[in-house]
Amino acid sequence: MTAAGMKTAQRVLRIKPSPSTAAAQRVRELKAQGLDILDLTVGEPDFDTPDHVKAAAIEAIQRGDTKYTPVNGTPQLRAAIAQKLEQRHGLHYSADRIAVGGGAKQVIFLALMATLDAGDEVIIPAPYWVSYPDMVLANDGTPVVVPCPEADGFKLTPQRLESAITDRTRWVVLNAPSNPTGAAYTAGELKALAEVLLAHPHVQVLTDEIYDEIWYEPGQVPSLPGVEPRLIDRVFLTNGVSKTYAMTGWRIGYGAGSAELVVAINALQSQISSCPSSISQAAATAALTGDQTFVRDCVAVYRGRRDMTVRLVNDIPGLSCTPPSGGFYAFVGCSGVRGMRTPSGEEIHSDEDFARYLLESQQVAVIHGAAYGSPGYFRVSFATSTDVLTEACERIGRACAALSPAAPS
Repeated sequence: MTAAGMKTAQRVLRIKPSPSTAAAQRVRELKAQGLDILDLTVGEPDFDTPDHVKAAAIEAIQRGDTKYTPVNGTPQLRAAIAQKLEQRHGLHYSADRIAVGGGAKQVIFLALMATLDAGDEVIIPAPYWVSYPDMVLANDGTPVVVPCPEADGFKLTPQRLESAITDRTRWVVLNAPSNPTGAAYTAGELKALAEVLLAHPHVQVLTDEIYDEIWYEPGQVPSLPGVEPRLIDRVFLTNGVSKTYAMTGWRIGYGAGSAELVVAINALQSQISSCPSSISQAAATAALTGDQTFVRDCVAVYRGRRDMTVRLVNDIPGLSCTPPSGGFYAFVGCSGVRGMRTPSGEEIHSDEDFARYLLESQQVAVIHGAAYGSPGYFRVSFATSTDVLTEACERIGRACAALSPAAPS
């Protein structure tokens, strides 16, 4: 109870603020103090939204498309989403099976809100996006975190999935390409997971595919319902325009799944925000249906940054990095510096200690791996310029070179 008499709900008390949001806020504070911070925490493209997308928003304003829309999006946007999913994965979704919300994050939260009761379990492979466990907790569910080591490509195996499923399992979350690792499942790996899921018909699958077009391998990232059509009614496929089209601030995400789930999501959204922004929806429609050259050009730039960052990191003693297959993050192993001592005499006990050391000694901001459920790593974003990445890696190298072995206890 606060001094003003307000009681904070338990659902708020059992979650923590997003570590990535907290890291970004800390960077802003330090920059405001005049420090030269190299920020590798950024979770958004450094490119501007394409001109034809901005033009579509301006045209929507000029013709007066500034009113409420249907709760789950305009018919034009839902048609564009359906067309996109059919082109990419051969999946067919009618308009009543598509939900649109204020970003993929909101759509995922609403799906969990619509389906979880107290005690329901959600299987979350780790490394995981920082928000998944807290979203589950906020909606009265129980996160079941399944560690997926680097030896397995940071991916969930059929054996680990089978072992984690119980009678109370409601969802399995599959994020591919992954934030923070950039790992994604092959069609064969998805098929193997699907065989386990088919044996447990009470389990639904939430796929977060927000980075699916930021991809560096041949072909494209497969999607679970495209690989195993028998699961299409049990998969809620989520995506959005934020990462692919540099539209993070426009706040448009979507999900495709069963009509029953979409009805439930719409009921919640009708009481929460009424509908997404009409102007942003016009822009998103233009992004999905317009010229895709922007996407290809951005991926080419990201690929160059990825290759350079991975090479520079792997040249630093004590650190290691498997090249990510997608997304714009590198997940760097730092177990090699654990137990070392900083020039000020502090011992590095954890990845969080090391991230703090980088910020304090070299003004390089990264996010520690424990925030993603995987201690011994830290995440860097290469959604920034090559100059920043080069300088940051040089500073990280200097920080590592300044470490010394801790004296035996």
